[in-house]
Amino acid sequence: MDTSNDLSRRTVMAASLSLVAVAAPSLVQPAAAAKAAPSQHAGSGIVTVKDGVEIFYKDWGPREAQPIVFHHGWPLSSDDWDAQLLFFLDKGYRVIAHDRRGHGRSSQTDTGNEMDTYAADVAALAAHLNLKGAIHVGHSTGGGEVARYVARHGGGGRVAKAVLIGAVPPIMLKTPANPGGLPLDVFDGFRAGVAANRAQFFRDIPAGPFYGFNRPGAKVSEGVIDNWWRQGMMGSAKAHYDCVKAFSETDFTEDLKAIDVPVLLMHGDDDQVVPIADSALLGIKLLKKGELKVYKGFPHGMATTHADVINPDLLAFFKA
Repeated sequence: MDTSNDLSRRTVMAASLSLVAVAAPSLVQPAAAAKAAPSQHAGSGIVTVKDGVEIFYKDWGPREAQPIVFHHGWPLSSDDWDAQLLFFLDKGYRVIAHDRRGHGRSSQTDTGNEMDTYAADVAALAAHLNLKGAIHVGHSTGGGEVARYVARHGGGGRVAKAVLIGAVPPIMLKTPANPGGLPLDVFDGFRAGVAANRAQFFRDIPAGPFYGFNRPGAKVSEGVIDNWWRQGMMGSAKAHYDCVKAFSETDFTEDLKAIDVPVLLMHGDDDQVVPIADSALLGIKLLKKGELKVYKGFPHGMATTHADVINPDLLAFFKA
């Protein structure tokens, strides 16, 4: 038995352990310090509004840059703005997008699923983030949310400009005052689809009219369809059901008249979900500082299918 070699090995091991013990505090201290001092810019967060509902939001980019706030359509989430968030982040803007109550990662509330509360939730988010001179961009239902928010909460320098893309204002429902609107049974069909088989309904919409994939020669993206389904199924069936009334029956006429910042209306003339004749073509007549851009053959979800066209046009409006 070679005791000298065994002793040598034990001596080396003991010395090594001593070195680790001495070095350990300096190795663990930076991690502990980082944990104790959280980042001032986490990239996402939650704001709790007055009725206790938690609103999830993303907040990317430099704090000092002009903020752009994106408002998604029904029944989606802030993820629907991926192509815009990355584009404008690269252009140096601060980009913010939230999940409307009942949608995405926000609380699956059974109350407050109407436009006044949606707008109040945005006001709470804007106050939480201390937004000034923001540009608000809304698609479809989100366009209605933008109109109501800017009209009621956008004063005092909070809002610089607004954009409504394929948006529901002035009002979608056919009424005596809006004879060109869609009949109530169209929206009853939406509610029936949500209640009966939401999972299938949320496949049929993106696979068909939303992105124009039902048109002859359309280039269909299964990934886009799957992503729409994924976002929709994250939300609350109750909130989605209630939101149909919010996006179809809310009258935004007075909101559009009240807005005094520049507003860009962007609409595809092949929008099968929010027909242009009863939305943008009427809304432009109500705005004090409105501009209308019509896109030939573009579908409702054109911010996704034609982001290469929509994003540069948005940028030009922002810089004008």
